[in-house]
Amino acid sequence: MLVLDSYNRKLLKALQADSRKTVQEYADLIGLSATPTARRLKMLEEQGYIKKHVAVLDAEKLGLKTTLFVSIKTRHHDDEWLERFSKGVARIPEVVEFYRMGGDIDYLLKVVLPQITDYDDVYKRIISIAPLSEMSAYFAMEAIKNTTQLPIDAV
Repeated sequence: MLVLDSYNRKLLKALQADSRKTVQEYADLIGLSATPTARRLKMLEEQGYIKKHVAVLDAEKLGLKTTLFVSIKTRHHDDEWLERFSKGVARIPEVVEFYRMGGDIDYLLKVVLPQITDYDDVYKRIISIAPLSEMSAYFAMEAIKNTTQLPIDAV
């Protein structure tokens, strides 16, 4: 098991900020030479700390200007219903995040769309998947904080 020492934490923070740097650039940032930095990168990937390398796209430039958070309640809590609902929601590309919740709601979905009127189509696809008790949508007026960077210093 890999130990998340100060070098690994610095490396993970640097990767979250920019995953396109060279090994030497990461080495310079964390204060090691290239060879041990490359070994650390490999271990972090092999042990699953680094899930994948992706490009973060600009939703606004792509014309995806509307973000909705959809809360769902259901009376069904069995495994068969959950599997059916999960697989159905996974097939809806506009749903970019999907959580099973504790508290007053059962599921929370983050939906990204060109405009609010496009939600009707997504709504119809969601309600056709499985029986739901209640569904509410809330639109975001402004993203005040939106990051993919996890708080490495908190662990």
